[in-house]
Amino acid sequence: MEKVTEIFGQNVFNETVMKERLPKETYKQLMKTIDGGEKLDSAVANIVANAMKDWAIEKGATHFTHWFQPLTGTTAEKHDSFIAPAAGGKVIMEFSGKELVQGEPDASSFPSGGIRATFEARGYTAWDPTSYAFIKDGTLCIPTAFCSYTGEALDKKTPLLRSMQAISKQAVRILHLFEGNENVTSVKTTVGPEQEYFLVDKGVYDKREDLIFTGRTLFGAKSPKGQELEDHYFGMIKPRVQEFMKDLNKELWKLGILAKTEHNEVAPAQHELAPIFSTTNIACDDNQLTMEMMRKVASRHGMVCLLHEKPFAGVNGSGKHNNWSISTNTGKNLLDPGATPESNAQFLLFLVAVIKAVDDYQDLLRISVASAGNDHRLGANEAPPAIVSMFLGDELSAILDSIEAGKPYGKHEKQKMQIGVTVLPEFNKDATDRNRTSPFAFTGNKFEFRMLGSSESIACANVFLNTAVAEELAQFAEVLEKSKDFNKDLHALILKTIKEHKRIIFNGNGYDDSWVKEAEKRGLLNLKSTPEALTKILDKKNVDLFEKHGVYSKVELTSRYEIHNENYTKIINIEALTSIDMVRKLYLPAASSYAKELAETIELKKTAGGVDDSYEADLLKKISTLTAKIYSGVQELEKAVDGAAKLSEAGKTALYYRNTVFAKMGDLRELVDELEGYVPACKWPVPSYAELLYSVR
Repeated sequence: MEKVTEIFGQNVFNETVMKERLPKETYKQLMKTIDGGEKLDSAVANIVANAMKDWAIEKGATHFTHWFQPLTGTTAEKHDSFIAPAAGGKVIMEFSGKELVQGEPDASSFPSGGIRATFEARGYTAWDPTSYAFIKDGTLCIPTAFCSYTGEALDKKTPLLRSMQAISKQAVRILHLFEGNENVTSVKTTVGPEQEYFLVDKGVYDKREDLIFTGRTLFGAKSPKGQELEDHYFGMIKPRVQEFMKDLNKELWKLGILAKTEHNEVAPAQHELAPIFSTTNIACDDNQLTMEMMRKVASRHGMVCLLHEKPFAGVNGSGKHNNWSISTNTGKNLLDPGATPESNAQFLLFLVAVIKAVDDYQDLLRISVASAGNDHRLGANEAPPAIVSMFLGDELSAILDSIEAGKPYGKHEKQKMQIGVTVLPEFNKDATDRNRTSPFAFTGNKFEFRMLGSSESIACANVFLNTAVAEELAQFAEVLEKSKDFNKDLHALILKTIKEHKRIIFNGNGYDDSWVKEAEKRGLLNLKSTPEALTKILDKKNVDLFEKHGVYSKVELTSRYEIHNENYTKIINIEALTSIDMVRKLYLPAASSYAKELAETIELKKTAGGVDDSYEADLLKKISTLTAKIYSGVQELEKAVDGAAKLSEAGKTALYYRNTVFAKMGDLRELVDELEGYVPACKWPVPSYAELLYSVR
């Protein structure tokens, strides 16, 4: 049996492999690029390319690809072989530094939001040396950025790298104002994204047109048993699922992905995988690979992995918790409070910078998690509300309160857990509880941004978060760099920030209806849907933020506005057309056929004389009434879809789909789900929720 320590990273051209295969000087130069951000020399690129090619061929690779993340939210790759013609009709295996550093995929077929016309096809991929190359399916994959011929970012990675550079620059400015940070030259944000997902049997999945086309069930009456007993969460993992998890871990470990935790989630058929923290751009790459591997490995086991945020109504949806922190190149976590957070001025300054960022740019954080799928999840009793707020816990909240009140913090000694059983070991209670209803919660030495949807890339959320915090640190640096009395001005700055931005801090129950009213009193935004949220992206303060820090130009930001609205519209349109198709071809014919049987039974009973047909007559009436309503409902939905053709502006079209088409779909679903309760299971044309949720045994 292969040991984890032996297979881990075996398909990755990582630091260990580079050290073994590259000349010492080349390795040093490359590490200066990776760790210090220095420009890569073309001579170094040629040597690295040759070593990378030899390593990949030894691993059985015949092709290479620039692996990138376009604005589709998935990954893209175009494969080229290493072969080159040689004398005598033979071939040699070649791979140059130029091929490593730069590629040219067709940019015209990817979303650009108007940046590129259809006939303007040229685009470039550029090697990201800070993210290791890897082998997947016999192909050397080189993580890259993707931009247009005119230099605009057409991907999710480029803005992410820019945002990491921005926060590093501003954090270093702040750190150099404090003693003991003389050796700090850079700062990196780190992320550990937890990934939730569902597993269903492929045979059952293949009978659901809605799952195949949209990733979620557009219809389905509630199962007699859902998550009410709370017996699935952390429960025994079924053998078939355990085998899937075992194979998934193996595939991820080979790719150097630090898969750590696995368990059953709350809903039936729902599970979670969590990795160890890594640098944000690498974490983003790894999460994209994780989602791809989940689907592939599930297929091998005769299952389908559902990553949609809400595949089933009435049970918990799936999110992706983004555990975010900031660390220096010297290894210090800047969000670690230490033993005495009340006197740790550096920590408190970074803490209030994050508080201010979340308050000032709550609209951007909401936009960063906006999608058609996530709209189903946010605000339900399973995920944070759509209102952005922060949880700090009792200790940090008390410290900030004492600073605001100008009183010394009354520190409490750590308490021992009193469980009441003498044989159980004693241990200290954490300084604060956890709050699973909070969108943005402090959890010891990091913030957990819990609003992300399960199918989405983590790039956007981290771009917006990094840039917002970079801006607050820049503002702080402007004040403190001019200070003549650093300690006095530092205290005044922390105090001012607490007073002006404490409205964003909420340690209570985010699910409670009273919070919505309280949030409104505080002036917090409640952007309930994706189209509503997207209206804020081009606000002047947001455009100014991204342009100031070189993360997005206004052109790039406008393109995202167009793409996100168009994507939302297309998803709802596909869902609406699928709903229409299923109703017309499956549900109405099934109901009509059963109604015919009932009518024939009633007629037979009447012929027999004196036989009670009240059951059949009552059922026939209910089914006929529902069928008529469903027929009317599907016609209304068709008209609503046709009405969208009259609109042209992306934002208005998206709002129309949300307010009109989506609403009609909901009305139609309600009728079909009611009908399901009256039609025998043997005559219902698709697998039920009970069959889907309990299909993996």
